[in-house]
Amino acid sequence: MCQINYCFATVICENIEEILNKCIHNMKYALIIISLLFTTSLLASSNEERFFENLKHYCGKTLHGKSTFPTDPSDSFHGKLLVMKVSKCTDKEIHIPFIVGEDKSRTWILSLVKQELLFKHDHRHEDGTPHELTMYGGYSNGKGSAVSQSFPADAETKIMVPKGVTNVWTLTIDTENNRFIYNLERHAKPRFSAVLELFQDK
Repeated sequence: MCQINYCFATVICENIEEILNKCIHNMKYALIIISLLFTTSLLASSNEERFFENLKHYCGKTLHGKSTFPTDPSDSFHGKLLVMKVSKCTDKEIHIPFIVGEDKSRTWILSLVKQELLFKHDHRHEDGTPHELTMYGGYSNGKGSAVSQSFPADAETKIMVPKGVTNVWTLTIDTENNRFIYNLERHAKPRFSAVLELFQDK
């Protein structure tokens, strides 16, 4: 009887050991998957934060430029001097007044919200009151880099601008040439583009 009990106990122990080994093996795979997902999440966040920090390097600086699309002379932006002033920077928000000729009604606002990047267009009258059409934009799509981020129209914008439901704004920092590029696409086609360069007061 003792011998039988011993054999039975040995079989049980071997089965338990096998089960534990399988559990450990599966846990290793689970930890690897979790680690990869966590790393990917951190990378996406850090790209948005790096873009934000790269743009902050221009705080206090002015960039001049012009629209590059559309090229139609009847377009309201055509031939006008475009000026962006990276004027107000905090750890969570950057304000960039965007001047078109003599029109100073526009300000771009980039905000870090729970590790996401939000881009909005703030339009105001001369007395500081908001335009009827203002604060449209969206969150970054998570596919950007430290020098370029794209922002599909958010739900608020789609209600505010029904024709702009497919709008995607892309902001690019050309660090080598001290340039900033603003692109707007609608229905996956170019709608507006502008290139601005760091202004050197001679």
